[in-house]
Amino acid sequence: MGCPVLYLVLPCCNEQDTLPRTVPQFRGEIQRLIDAGEIAADSKILFVNDGSTDGTWAWIDALCETDALCGGISLSRNEGHQRALYAGIMEARGHCDLIVTADCDGQDDIRVLEEMLGRWREGADIVLGIRKSRRSDTPGKRGSARLFYRLLHALGVQTVCDHADFRLMTTEAADALAQFSEVHLYLRGLVPLIGFQTAEVFYDRGKRQGGKSHYPFRRMVSLALDAVTGFSVRPLRIISGLGFLVSLLSFIGIIWIFWQHFSGNTVSGWSSTLCIVCFVSGVQLISLGVVGEYIGRIYMEVKGRPRYIIAKRTDDSTDDLRRR
Repeated sequence: MGCPVLYLVLPCCNEQDTLPRTVPQFRGEIQRLIDAGEIAADSKILFVNDGSTDGTWAWIDALCETDALCGGISLSRNEGHQRALYAGIMEARGHCDLIVTADCDGQDDIRVLEEMLGRWREGADIVLGIRKSRRSDTPGKRGSARLFYRLLHALGVQTVCDHADFRLMTTEAADALAQFSEVHLYLRGLVPLIGFQTAEVFYDRGKRQGGKSHYPFRRMVSLALDAVTGFSVRPLRIISGLGFLVSLLSFIGIIWIFWQHFSGNTVSGWSSTLCIVCFVSGVQLISLGVVGEYIGRIYMEVKGRPRYIIAKRTDDSTDDLRRR
């Protein structure tokens, strides 16, 4: 294999304080790999500005004017991390041989990139970066992550534990990814569905080198809903099973009521009736909520709206907005 053209895709949202600290590390590693002959000289770092409201895009634009190793696109609005990541992959796949995605906050150890290239040279089309441990996380985040993966596995969602979105993909794998048309993206679940040869590398994930995390509990819950509703129908089957169980218990209760009636043991049953009504009502509302979540996802999917719109590029090619 010759020297591949590699694009490092970095989604950014309100990271004007973070990028000046982390970009020299990314750039230094890419330049080192170019000098070592591991990747081609026209490899790039591609920034994806995800609707930042601070000076992130201005900083990226100014950097790219003076640094040929860097390029960038800016989405027309904030679309979320997964869509921004997807936009970067789709933008890069027509210009390179390999695509690496990572967080721009410096938590992903970019030095693992050389090991990823080694796995690719051994024949892997996708190389997943997996955390060795979660010692750098807070106890709350560590616990919620464990619960998240256990829930996904229990519901039959195919995902890799402790793998975020630090991965290497060939353009062939990216082309296969482009065939998936979901509006609600969960790339950690979509990438395993591609089915190409996959390898793993392990690394120590560090702390953010600046700024604040853009993944609060609310967004983690939203990501979990995308994962569950996008890759599993088991909650609907659980509802069916629960409905059957409640019906069975109700049938047994009816038999017992008739027995008590004909035995002459009937008494005022206000408390028991109220308990049954509350229980059945609660089950119905929960079931309607789960079904409604799936219907809402279907509603958004069938509209066929673009997942993102590219408003600006650092090369000023903004005549035609790209929609995906």
